[in-house]
Amino acid sequence: MGRCGGYEFIDHTSDVLIRTYGKTLEEAFEQSALAVYDIITDTNKVEPKIERIISIDGIDLYNLLYRWIESLLYYTDAEGLVFSYFKVNEIKNETRLSGIARGEKFNLNKHEHRTAVKAMTYSQMGITFSSGCWRIDFVVDI
Repeated sequence: MGRCGGYEFIDHTSDVLIRTYGKTLEEAFEQSALAVYDIITDTNKVEPKIERIISIDGIDLYNLLYRWIESLLYYTDAEGLVFSYFKVNEIKNETRLSGIARGEKFNLNKHEHRTAVKAMTYSQMGITFSSGCWRIDFVVDI
């Protein structure tokens, strides 16, 4: 594999396929969120001024990843927030996640408008652990 951290975008026909990495499952989930928001805007210009606590349950790890991203996108849709900092404090029993996201209101004068992410999907979702590294693949609808 050669890497264990960060994320990359993989060519995909109509949506965006994201591949993230982390030494822990929590880190891979954090990178997943950061990748989604880097599609939306330049996260380097988003200040971590406003915090949202995320506490979710899922039926399995795939559902937990889906609900993690959807929960974040909810705040973007409902409150106009964009995030640049993510901390997953714990993933328990592959069915419960607690974490935080920090960011600020989207401001066109400050933040680049890239591509709107409409939704998280289960398409091509994969979560694997190999050679001491977690890898997550998933597609977002743009």
